[in-house]
Amino acid sequence: MRFEFRTTLTARLAVAALSFAALTAVAAERAVTLKIATVAPKGSIYHRVLQDVGEKWKAAEGANAQFVVYTDSAQGPEAETVRRMRIGQLNASMVSIVGLSEIDESVSALQKIPLMFRSWEEVDYVRERLRPELEQRLRAKGFVVLFWGEGGWVQFFVKTPMKMPDEYKAAKIFAWAGDNPQVDLMKSLGYRPVVLELSDILPSLQTGMIDTVPAAPLWALAGQFDRTAPYMLRLNWVPIVGAVVMSAKTLDAMSPASRAALLEASARAGETLRAHRNTRDDDIIRALEGRGLKVMTPTPEIERAWQDLARKAWPRVRGGMVPADMFDRVERLLAEYRGQKQ
Repeated sequence: MRFEFRTTLTARLAVAALSFAALTAVAAERAVTLKIATVAPKGSIYHRVLQDVGEKWKAAEGANAQFVVYTDSAQGPEAETVRRMRIGQLNASMVSIVGLSEIDESVSALQKIPLMFRSWEEVDYVRERLRPELEQRLRAKGFVVLFWGEGGWVQFFVKTPMKMPDEYKAAKIFAWAGDNPQVDLMKSLGYRPVVLELSDILPSLQTGMIDTVPAAPLWALAGQFDRTAPYMLRLNWVPIVGAVVMSAKTLDAMSPASRAALLEASARAGETLRAHRNTRDDDIIRALEGRGLKVMTPTPEIERAWQDLARKAWPRVRGGMVPADMFDRVERLLAEYRGQKQ
């Protein structure tokens, strides 16, 4: 009798243990971790909006959900984060046009045409009319746009005051690693690009490997480029445009509630970035001036010289850096927009 009782108790304990193990396995299976990368600095507005998106998604996904944001190029340059998404090591990435072009080159039309855009309103007008097609192309390559954003206008940070385009031909100019068409274009125009990762800009400035950095003010502030390159030519060379993209496989695997929460939070994140963009560059430039940056405002003569350079570059950009059909559509849309404003 005692033996039978012990056998029964042992069997029950075994069943209970198996049940607990099964429940634990189910819970572990349901625990979802999303990993997202960005080259943006920790604590920046770009990092904060990603964190906010993550909090709202986790609330819908459940207590075991994790949303990990890797900042400061911790997962490599943008091209590398795209590769990592393709093989499942990352679920999403906040990338500029440089990274988006790794997926589909059509998006390059929003950023890679120097002095084509004059305002954020023009960028908006063109992007909204191209967006359905651009997002469809990215989706066909396995990626979904969660939201678009902007990183400011590229200015020229230099060690010595240079204003005219020809002066820059003697400079050693930072060029983004992975953007080979941009490097080829610079060389064809007589300039000397030095290919580097973002993380190498500051030490390269300090050692003299480069002396000129085309960058948005936010990046100059975060990277402290102005400490070594204390002059800035305010030119609005190109807008920095980007997006947060997620692998379609990740998004499609979510529950309807989680997906809805993620997309709603993403839409709000895009609005948050857009609300600050018109004043962000001005505020940051004032902060940089406060610690010694000297801003060089181009005269009409200098502006014409840079515009002439840009127009000289456009035939090489068209079909080289930007697909010819997309280049032409941007020109047509801007002509349409500017005609409405007259």
